[in-house]
Amino acid sequence: MVDIHHASFADLTGHEVYSICKLRVDVFVVEQNCAYPELDGADEHPGTVHFWHSIDGTVVSTLRLLRSGGETRIGRVCTAASARGRGLSAQLMNAALAQADGETVVIGAQSQLEKWYGGFGFVRSGPDYVEDAIAHLPMTRTASPRRDPHGSSNDGVLGQ
Repeated sequence: MVDIHHASFADLTGHEVYSICKLRVDVFVVEQNCAYPELDGADEHPGTVHFWHSIDGTVVSTLRLLRSGGETRIGRVCTAASARGRGLSAQLMNAALAQADGETVVIGAQSQLEKWYGGFGFVRSGPDYVEDAIAHLPMTRTASPRRDPHGSSNDGVLGQ
């Protein structure tokens, strides 16, 4: 099992920031061919907690938990292609949801991952939409969550 790390932006080392950003760019911008500002300012927000797995100092899976404007949101969920299928994103989701215990959490999920996120208690909360040519849907996990006791081993998560 790979250790789960988490920290606010102010507590990240320069190498950790670079490694998290590199993974997100590799997955979202290069692999998924998305054209949006990956570095959107939310990473530095005091209400953001970054979660990640690293192997030999390289981040292989990450997500962020953002608390802002009365909303708690999980986003930027991704795993390196070389590390998929190990359940790393599921472990990070469980860790982030444990930290957000008692809070309603929202996500903008890629549509093909609706069932995967459903395993963590998220339910569709609106109509589909397209973002960067990828079908998405809004999902919400209420403050009284349905927990997935086993986590999910489907680590096909590319990102959102």
